[in-house]
Amino acid sequence: MASGTVRDLLDTGRHLFEEIIVADHAHDQARQLVAELDDPKCRAAAVDVADDRMLAEALAGADLCVNAVPTFAGHQMRIFEACLKARTTYVDYGGMGVFTVKQRQCATAWQAAGTTAVLGLGADPGISNVICRAVADRLDRVDRINLFWAAKLIGEENPVLVPPYALSTILAEYANPSHQFLDGALRERAPQTGRETLDLPAPFGRTDFIYTQHSEPLTVPFAEGIADKGIREFTWKLHLPEREHEAWVGLVKAGFGDFDDLLDVRGVKVEPLAFLEALIRRNIERRRDRIPVQQGHELHLAVGEGEKDGRKVTVNCAVLGGPQIARPGFVDPGTSMGMSIGIQLLLAGERRPGVWGPEEYYDTSAFLAELARRKFEIVDDLPVTRISA
Repeated sequence: MASGTVRDLLDTGRHLFEEIIVADHAHDQARQLVAELDDPKCRAAAVDVADDRMLAEALAGADLCVNAVPTFAGHQMRIFEACLKARTTYVDYGGMGVFTVKQRQCATAWQAAGTTAVLGLGADPGISNVICRAVADRLDRVDRINLFWAAKLIGEENPVLVPPYALSTILAEYANPSHQFLDGALRERAPQTGRETLDLPAPFGRTDFIYTQHSEPLTVPFAEGIADKGIREFTWKLHLPEREHEAWVGLVKAGFGDFDDLLDVRGVKVEPLAFLEALIRRNIERRRDRIPVQQGHELHLAVGEGEKDGRKVTVNCAVLGGPQIARPGFVDPGTSMGMSIGIQLLLAGERRPGVWGPEEYYDTSAFLAELARRKFEIVDDLPVTRISA
C-alpha cells in the first residue's frame, strides 16, 4: 500500500515536496522500489524503527512521516511519539482501534508542540471517515450513521488465496471483538456478528455485512460537527468476496486468530502469522500461473439518518472503485491514493496542530474531488435497500 502511495505522490503531487525517502529495515526492498521508480525525487534508506536513535535520525529534518508499518508489528506508538519529539507531521494508515484511542489522548501534547497528526488515512479508515462527514454535513440532526465497505471480484474463481491487504489485519477483523457506538456509547460486540444484508446496485447485488474491529467507531461519533448533532449510533461493517470470506472464517476456526501467540512445533517456537504469511506467499509464487484475471470492485458507503429542515430523512454518500482505478504497481489503489490525497492536502495548506481523524481535518469537497480526479465515482444517495439487520 505504501509503495502505491509513493507512486501516486510522484505522479500527482511532486510539486509539493523536494524528496521522498523510502525507509525500511529491509533495505534491499526499499532500494528495489526506488530503482523501479527511477525518479530523482525518491531515495531509499535503511531504518529500523525499533532503534530509537536510528528512528530519530531518520526523522531529523523530515517535514512529514508516513507510518506504513503494520499495526500489529507493535511499533505504532513508538513512531507516533518519535514524530512528536521531532515535531514532524505524522500520518498513518490506521491503528485498527487498538492504538487510535491512545493516540487521540495525546492531542494536548501535539497542540502544545504545534505539530499535526492525522490518524487513519487510506481507504478504510480514510475515505470512509470523509464520507461520514459528508453525510453528517447534510443533516441538521444526526441520529445514526452506518458505515459499510464491500469488495466484489468479477471473473473466474481464483484457486489461490490472495489476501487483499495485510494478513494480520484480516485475521484481526475476523477474530477480534469490535467496538460499535450503540445507544450513545461504545459497546463491545463479538467477532463476525451484526450480520446485515443490503441490496445494492450492480455488480454487488445482495450483500451480507458483519461487524469487524475498526477505528472509525472510535473517532467519527466523537468528532466536532457530528457529536454535537446528537448522534446515538455509529457502526462499521465489512464484506469480503464470498469464497475468500469462507477461507478467512476457516482460518480463524483453525486457530489463526491467535496469530501472534507462539506455537510449539516439534520443540520449535513458531509464530502462526509468520508461518501463514510464508505459506500463502509460497503458494502464490508457485501457482501464479493459475491466478485468473479478475475485475475488482469496491464500495465505501455511509448511510445517515436524522433530520433536515424539520423532516426525518435518510441520506448516503458512496465512493465506488472498479477497473478504472487500477494502476500498475498498486496493490490496493483506494488505500494508497487515499493516503496520498491526505498528504497532498496537508502539504498544500496551513496545518492545524493536534491529533485528528480525517473526518475532522479535511474539507470533504476537496478530498472527494481528488478521488474523482483518480476516476473514483462519487455518488450521493446511491439506491440502497436494507433487506435485514
